[in-house]
Amino acid sequence: MEGKRFSAAALTLGFCLFVVAARSAFGDVSYSFPEEMKRGSVIGNVAKDLGLDVNRLSARKARIDTEGNRKRYCDINVNTGELTVAERIDREALCEKKASCILTQELVLENPLELHKVLFIIGDVNDNSPRFETDLIDLEILESTAKGAVFLLDEAVDADIGQNSVQSYSLQTNQHFILNVKSNMDGGKYGELVLDKELDREQQQELTLTLTAVDGGTPPRSGTVVIHVTVLDANDNAPVFSQSVYKVSLPENSPLNTVVLTVSATDADEGVNGKVTYALGHVSKRVDELFSIDAHSGEVTVRSSIDFEEDTKIELKILAKDASGLKSYCKVIIEIIDVNDNAPVIVIKTLHSPVPENAAPGTEVGIINVQDRDSENNQKVHCSIQQSVPFKLVPSIKNYYSLVTTGELDRELVSDYNITITASDEGSPPLSSSKTLHLSVADVNDNPPVFEEQSYSAHVKENNKAGSSVCRVAARDPDWRQNGTVVYSLSPSDVSGAPVSSFVSINGDTGVLHAVRSFDYEQLKSFKVLVLARDNGSPPLSSNVSVSVWISDENDNSPQILYPSPEGHSFMTEMVPKAAQSGSLVSKVIAVDADSGQNAWLSYHMVKATEPGLFTIGEHSGEIRTQRDISESDHMKQNLVLSVRDNGQPSLSVTCTVYLLISDNLAELPELKDMSYEESSSKLTFYLIIALVSVSTFFLTFIIIVLAVRFCHRRKSRLLFDGAVAIPSAYLPPNYAEVEGAGTLRSSYNYDAYLTTGSRTSDFKFITSYSDRTLPADLTLKKTHASVEDLEGFDGAGHDSQVRCLLMNCVVIFSFSVKF
Repeated sequence: MEGKRFSAAALTLGFCLFVVAARSAFGDVSYSFPEEMKRGSVIGNVAKDLGLDVNRLSARKARIDTEGNRKRYCDINVNTGELTVAERIDREALCEKKASCILTQELVLENPLELHKVLFIIGDVNDNSPRFETDLIDLEILESTAKGAVFLLDEAVDADIGQNSVQSYSLQTNQHFILNVKSNMDGGKYGELVLDKELDREQQQELTLTLTAVDGGTPPRSGTVVIHVTVLDANDNAPVFSQSVYKVSLPENSPLNTVVLTVSATDADEGVNGKVTYALGHVSKRVDELFSIDAHSGEVTVRSSIDFEEDTKIELKILAKDASGLKSYCKVIIEIIDVNDNAPVIVIKTLHSPVPENAAPGTEVGIINVQDRDSENNQKVHCSIQQSVPFKLVPSIKNYYSLVTTGELDRELVSDYNITITASDEGSPPLSSSKTLHLSVADVNDNPPVFEEQSYSAHVKENNKAGSSVCRVAARDPDWRQNGTVVYSLSPSDVSGAPVSSFVSINGDTGVLHAVRSFDYEQLKSFKVLVLARDNGSPPLSSNVSVSVWISDENDNSPQILYPSPEGHSFMTEMVPKAAQSGSLVSKVIAVDADSGQNAWLSYHMVKATEPGLFTIGEHSGEIRTQRDISESDHMKQNLVLSVRDNGQPSLSVTCTVYLLISDNLAELPELKDMSYEESSSKLTFYLIIALVSVSTFFLTFIIIVLAVRFCHRRKSRLLFDGAVAIPSAYLPPNYAEVEGAGTLRSSYNYDAYLTTGSRTSDFKFITSYSDRTLPADLTLKKTHASVEDLEGFDGAGHDSQVRCLLMNCVVIFSFSVKF
């Protein structure tokens, strides 16, 4: 293992060997370099020394950590792996007079977490000059003092150590004193003033000498002090301490003015020369601030707060001096006892927030470092999480913990966690501290939109306005931001062969369905739409719901009369026998309504009649019946104006006219021309006369036959009323169907067309009974001349059908005549 070491002429081979031993024993890697190096100076390449990949130092967040609030004197260049000087390093400020000055810092790397101890061995440079405690040393020497007497001088203090500390003293040349340099128990050097020639107070009462202290640095530094010698009478005994070294233990945080110990020195002289005073000698400014000594009693007391974490051992030098200035020294070693006065400090080194909600259990989300400046058991710390949260602390190396997940996270249930970490030491009493971490959970698109209902139904009235609102669908997505933003659309489909988009549209933001067109209940009664709800996540999630749209009917269709034809078309005439009794069925009005429900409930009303009170119409059936027996005074031609009204709101109606002819004799039929075409032109009248003349012979023959048959017929009064009114099938549109109970058609009546000429001049319908005793629909008479052979099958059992056949043939012939 290599490290960058400073090279200075003052360093000895023994110190270098110590550096190598310290590096192998105390740290993963160590570096020796001198103090006072410039900021940015390269100390060594820690990546190369530890075998680390330089390219991954940045990704692994390589950094130099320190404990507590201590300065970080070195830094690492993550691009090269080199350690550089970050702060001014003053060995004297860091280690004072300690023989070795070692800074311990930690190299931390993440992913995976690694911790390396780095030792920095700070070498001393000669940057401090020797200095004396005072600028003047006063000595009072009896003139009787014998040659060879020794006078202890103040020791010069040099903040540097080793060879850079004080190595020699020199005394200004004089005739009375010489200088003797000695070493004390600490290895420091001090001077003794040796009387080389007796003093003579009468010749010279005072002497002024200059004492120079020189260190061993290159170049050497020096400091001077003036020695003022006053020649007195004899005082030949210096104070003597009871112990040369005092040792005592002192708990940290001891109260102010606590007596640490009492030193004692005696002087064999008497009187003023035997009176001893005490003082702290040759101590640093900081130690002078911590302790004080009573000049007369020798009690050493606490002057300010003592902190074990700053100093584990403090050494004091106590000076005892008598009245004439004779001195002696003793050493006081104070061992500081640790007290559990520092609570653990929780430091968040790394925190990955927010955490994805789909993070797997065991995912590392943070690195926690717990520090306690106390020692031994007071420094042992236990760290835990008190709440019931899906996280736990996993011990790593030294006092590092990894914060990992213990279960699955769900942002929709808990979006933020306040995790309180508690650290407790093993002191007596134990101290603890807590720190709360705020950890957010990042959203993942793991929830599809959910509709509020499983399916929707919407009711829209027909004839609605295009663009009107149909209904609103709503879906909720518990995800966050774009993952929870729902956009609506229609799933492509067809309705009655047309795309659904031609019927409805949807607002993508609000989910409101709008009608694209106006609906017609008679064309479309209902349809289904599939609505798709999609979020904006990546990848997007979606769901769909079915919307059933029901078209409500409105009364927008007037009743339509199927029979008889409404005004404006060719009209039809019904024949009513004069023998018709009260209640006889004359005809039937057939109407339908394209609407549904009550909008299609029809009622029939008599608006106007030629003979009021002669005929009545069923309000719900539409059947026209005689209200009384027909009398001879009743007019032969009857016109009925009828109204058909539905039950909608508002009600719609339509009118028609029914033409009735009261007659028992077909000979009276020509009179229909006058009734039917009173407003026809004179040309039609002329053609009708010609037609009547041409067929008169044939017509009279058939009249005679008819009268004969009718005479033989026992049921004269019911001849033409045992069936219902014949309705041409052409008047029944295929798109109209019977609605039971709607009053449009009754199942008990069937209608068939037996005769229609289709001409402009006449249109006759005859009542037939569509029963076993009547002609079926496929035996209707054609527009051909009737053969007399049709009557050969006439007998008593089948007289009804044969009579009708004869009547039919007559009418056919008459019709041809009229058309001609």
